[in-house]
Amino acid sequence: MKYLKILMLFVCSLAIVACDNDEPSSESIFDTTPRERSVFEQWLLKHYTDPYNIDFIYRYVDSQTSQTYNVVPPYKDEAQAMAILIKHIWIESYVEVMDGDPTFIKTYAPRVFQLIGSKQYTGDGSEVLGTAEGGLKITLFGVNHINIDNPYMDVTSPFHIRNTKEYDLNYYIFKTLHHEFCHILNQTANYQEEFQTVSVERQRSGDWVNVGDSLAPAYGFVSGYASKEHREDFAEIFSLYVTHTPEAWQTILKQAKKLSNEEVYSSATWWEQRSKTPEADIEQKLKYVRDYFADIWGIDIDKLRDIVLRRTAEVKDMDLRKLPD
Repeated sequence: MKYLKILMLFVCSLAIVACDNDEPSSESIFDTTPRERSVFEQWLLKHYTDPYNIDFIYRYVDSQTSQTYNVVPPYKDEAQAMAILIKHIWIESYVEVMDGDPTFIKTYAPRVFQLIGSKQYTGDGSEVLGTAEGGLKITLFGVNHINIDNPYMDVTSPFHIRNTKEYDLNYYIFKTLHHEFCHILNQTANYQEEFQTVSVERQRSGDWVNVGDSLAPAYGFVSGYASKEHREDFAEIFSLYVTHTPEAWQTILKQAKKLSNEEVYSSATWWEQRSKTPEADIEQKLKYVRDYFADIWGIDIDKLRDIVLRRTAEVKDMDLRKLPD
């Protein structure tokens, strides 16, 4: 009992002290010491955050990374090269097509870019090229595969060949960026309902992974992934069109015509007794895409393609190991 009384007196004294000092402290409980930024981080602040309000994440952050997959962060040199390329080929292409006005990209670009060093695969064996989360964040995978000193970007072949030694930045990174950005724009202003009906009966939502890109034109799609559903179809048409040459687009149409004329496809019921052709479907959907970007966003996708291709060609003369001013 004696010890209990002493303990109670001690607790009461603490309470009195607490009441006498209940003014909040001006000192933060968190470490507020300004973090020193590396030269690369200062460059990102100047060229991404300040002008476009974009946070460029290249370090591994648990809260920003899916715990479902085993992935690794990018190497610093590869991340730096990717930051230079994205700014030159992607961001500045949209600024240029808007006559030098950065407002469009500052308003609608994702607030966060995250780079992952390794590739990511799903349970069905398909590779995740990129993700767009709620219009706020784009994640890009496979950054550690970049050849910094001799980056490879194929703008002439519309049908990507997997398992090659060359890591095609145009396919894995830039087409993916335009694809995911298209989704973000569609979430802000949806495209025409008529687009959804053009190829609906030929979609392969259940087994699109079994549709090779070079086979997809037979069904009226520009890639296997486009056959999954209309949202992916729209984004694939846009992203492939603006990242490849006019000749590459014609290759898709010629492939559609060639395959539809072969005996195995000549009696296919999905073409309604040959009253329409797969290349006609692709061209019709391209018109919807072209009209959408012109009417809603004031973007001429042919002009955008010219800019993207020119800037892509300029990369061969760039030093990706040196941060530009």
